[in-house]
Amino acid sequence: MRTSLRAWMFGVMVAVLALVSGTAAQPPAKNISEAPGILPSSFGEAVDRDIMTIRGATAKFKTTEAAEAAGYKRVTGCVQHQPAGAMGYHFQNNDLLDTTLDLEHPEVLVYEKMPDGTFQLNGVEFLVPISAWKSTEPPRIMGQALIRADSIGFWFLHVWTWKPSPSGLFAPWNPDVKCLETSSMSH
Repeated sequence: MRTSLRAWMFGVMVAVLALVSGTAAQPPAKNISEAPGILPSSFGEAVDRDIMTIRGATAKFKTTEAAEAAGYKRVTGCVQHQPAGAMGYHFQNNDLLDTTLDLEHPEVLVYEKMPDGTFQLNGVEFLVPISAWKSTEPPRIMGQALIRADSIGFWFLHVWTWKPSPSGLFAPWNPDVKCLETSSMSH
């Protein structure tokens, strides 16, 4: 009887350990309700994971003061192209300008100035200087090819990770972003 009790207890312990370790090994479920209109994207699970990675890495930059403390400097006024929409204000970290694209270190943070004067983080922009890129193929991130903009000397890709864009996750312009100043930059 004693042997069968031990065997039964051993079996129960193995089952409990398997259940507990299996639960612990599962990745945490992403909470897509935290990003309504952005997640789930129509680009699949890999891009959705990338969006969550970017959001996790840039959440600390909700204020421009935090971005500036981390080396991001404002390099534009509010950039718009009506009727397509606007990009907003670009805060760029020049230390990140190279041929490496990193989800956790976007070269640019894109903000919108709100009516109360505060800035709202709307997304990121990945940049590669045209002069540094030696491949005949465009640089890529998140399965997307960057867009060549000779006029500014960069390959670029916007990702609207904090404010949904009716034009799409990777659209250059977001019709829901507004430039409040009359002196905003047109593109």
